[in-house]
Amino acid sequence: MLHTFLPGLKVLDLSQYIPGPYATLLLSDMGADVIKVEPPQGDPMRTFGPVADDGLSPLYRVLNGNKTVIRLDLKAPDGVAELERLVRQADVLVESFRPGVLPRLGFGPERLRDLNPRLIHCALSGYGQTGPLVQRAGHDLTYMALTGALALMGTAETPVIPFPPIADHAGAMHAVMAILAAAVRQGREGIGASIDVSLFESALGMNSLGLTLGLHGPVPPETDLLNGGAACYRLYRCRDGRFAALAPLEPKFWQAFCTAVDRPDWIPRQGEPMPQTGLIAEIADLFLSRTLQEWVDSLAEVDCCFDPVLLPAESLVHPHVVDRGYTTTGSAGGGTAEVVFPARVDGVAPRVRRPFSEVEKGGICALWR
Repeated sequence: MLHTFLPGLKVLDLSQYIPGPYATLLLSDMGADVIKVEPPQGDPMRTFGPVADDGLSPLYRVLNGNKTVIRLDLKAPDGVAELERLVRQADVLVESFRPGVLPRLGFGPERLRDLNPRLIHCALSGYGQTGPLVQRAGHDLTYMALTGALALMGTAETPVIPFPPIADHAGAMHAVMAILAAAVRQGREGIGASIDVSLFESALGMNSLGLTLGLHGPVPPETDLLNGGAACYRLYRCRDGRFAALAPLEPKFWQAFCTAVDRPDWIPRQGEPMPQTGLIAEIADLFLSRTLQEWVDSLAEVDCCFDPVLLPAESLVHPHVVDRGYTTTGSAGGGTAEVVFPARVDGVAPRVRRPFSEVEKGGICALWR
């Protein structure tokens, strides 16, 4: 079972917002013991987005299930002393300070090595610990803008804002992979590691296909096979304003779709030069002739890579989602929808996460004793 993979691994989480908390959440799903250290005022994510009656955002709850949360003032001697104790006991430290902040707080690389030579220190930042942009502020949208990926997506008129945040989640997953690899070496050789993960470069790595295409000439939106230039890989508006996703890239799926909609004349047109403006317009007119549900009813049993564009609430109750058992609502607290680590081990789905627990100042000294 997944939660038996990392029992006893102590993870100290000094991060905020999405990337670091999501990384340590995944580690907690695998059995790691995560203590999240927040400043006296708390992680800003506590009030990000909708706020429940208890003053907490459900987004904060979703990102911090399974964790023990404490608050320390790292500018006060007692807070520094408590963090030093926790660092000595930790196997992993994850933080998302702007480069240079942690050393100014007294926890630079040499100090961390002195406190715990076995420590795996993972620093998640916007642009990494070195380079011309090291001190530049940014968020997911600006990281994505510099990767070249935004120029490939959207419409001919405008790029689109990706959601959920791609760079944030890519950085989190790259952090987890690097931490797990370092933990293997830690167990084998007894040494730690200093890991520098950039959210920008994590997203840049995910755009390697787009970067490669760019070497062969401009690739504006709606001009290439996978960014809207092909009629067989598009989103189409239905009569009721809802959208359908159509992706029969392989000839057998394309033929199945064309046959199902009684348009065999479209079959030989799949390979027309891109952008396939004329064919796209014809298919768009066809989809406008029915509602989304009518298309679902018509194509549900046709093996042609068609699916409705669901609303989030619809996705949660989709029969396949329900059957696989990865989603829960409310397990981290009221008003939340969670997807646990999406991997079965020996046929068993991961455990449901428990809500985070917050330890007051007087109880911190008992942690990891």
